[in-house]
Amino acid sequence: MANIIKVPGINCSGKTKGCEKAPNLILENLKKIHSNEAGIPINTDLFDFDEIHLDNSNFELTNKLIYKNSYKIFEKKPKTIFLGGDHSVTYSLAKAFFDYTKENKSEACLIVFDAHPDCMKSIKDPTHEEWLRKLIEERIPSRNVLLVGVRNSEKQEIQFLKENGIQQISMNSIMEDIENIADTITEFCSGKQVYVSIDIDIIDPAFAPGTGYPESGGLSSREFIYLIQRINKMKNLRAVDLVEINPEKDRDNLTLGLGAKILGELV
Repeated sequence: MANIIKVPGINCSGKTKGCEKAPNLILENLKKIHSNEAGIPINTDLFDFDEIHLDNSNFELTNKLIYKNSYKIFEKKPKTIFLGGDHSVTYSLAKAFFDYTKENKSEACLIVFDAHPDCMKSIKDPTHEEWLRKLIEERIPSRNVLLVGVRNSEKQEIQFLKENGIQQISMNSIMEDIENIADTITEFCSGKQVYVSIDIDIIDPAFAPGTGYPESGGLSSREFIYLIQRINKMKNLRAVDLVEINPEKDRDNLTLGLGAKILGELV
């Protein structure tokens, strides 16, 4: 039975406002999908749904609630899918995941699909532009982070990535041999507990326009579905988040429908 948790958090008053509406609408779209591509029927009545209830006017409290609740989930559930919200929610989710795995004497890794590295200089309560940098500075060994599909970085982010030796897979590498890249990701995850974070802007805005920071030159929806199907076969996949879908910026339900499709392939 799929364990799906809504995390409608936003930590930016600008372009991510509206992302808090995504979890419910993604689940509404999931009801329209009869089965995934493996032929597994999708019956949402059988899923385990829950929500981490948040106050988006209080970022400090929001981070504490996400951390506390997700840590308990990692203790009880073998695999969980979190629906954001903007990318700031991954800060507390991943922090709890790495703390949980450390407490249980296992190693964790973080795979991030994103058009941007989200490594701007961090502040007290990291936004969607800073969460990964603060996470690395506070909790995560940089060698256990893999960035996939980044195609627009600020100068300070490029410097931070180089100084910390963070591994990346470029868009060109994916396009040259997507099957081999799926193997590379699997090899990176070998022997570790896996957390995958999906910013919807990894996908080209032609297929997913409903996001605050669309970047041309992304993956097609078909290419990404292939990658996520390969990743979902890993027995050590413990957590996935899907973030930055903004219904207020969507067109013809393309992004919400794709979000539901991705969710359907993960359950």
